[in-house]
Amino acid sequence: QVQLVESGGGLVQAGGSLRLSCAASGRTFSSYAMGWFRQAPGKEREFVAAISWSGSSLYYVDSVKGRFTISRDNAKNTVYLQMNSLKPEDTAVYYCAAGYGMSTSRYEYHSWGQGTQVTVAS
Repeated sequence: QVQLVESGGGLVQAGGSLRLSCAASGRTFSSYAMGWFRQAPGKEREFVAAISWSGSSLYYVDSVKGRFTISRDNAKNTVYLQMNSLKPEDTAVYYCAAGYGMSTSRYEYHSWGQGTQVTVAS
């Protein structure tokens, strides 16, 4: 298993930027693909982006393509989500998750962080 801790959330104006971090700790860090999900009040948790631990494979939901970038720094055991051109509809609690393969389904990830709030004001 792996322990995940998100950070970097906050309040930004529409059009602004924010970078989320997900710090991982565990025995087999290189085995895990990582995903970012988000959940707004009253809505289902939705997929945002995923990356293989090596960083060689990336995938994004269409709504964030061109605005968000997922990346990793294996030396720091950390995955990032750079969010640019933020919109009010991006407002949600953002969660990072670890799994054994990249997936858009939250059910395919075995470890989750507690989430970090991102609020985008218009």
